[in-house]
Amino acid sequence: MTTCVFVQIRCKPGTTYRVAEDIVLREIHSELYSTSGDYDLLMKLYIPEDQDVGKFINDHLLDISGIERSLTTLTFKAF
Repeated sequence: MTTCVFVQIRCKPGTTYRVAEDIVLREIHSELYSTSGDYDLLMKLYIPEDQDVGKFINDHLLDISGIERSLTTLTFKAF
């Protein structure tokens, strides 16, 4: 079983496309979108049930150069 989470990512100016490419190469996402507003990217991913969500994101995403800030939204039940 997995946990579905959404991560909004704010990138340093001029780095959004490179950050997106780095995410794609890591193959950790289910979906990845460019967005308008306070954040540049929106990523949907599934984290294995036996993994800590914060540690997984920290270890697999937040070490990408160019990421300035992230906001993670946990999901609980699909309707």
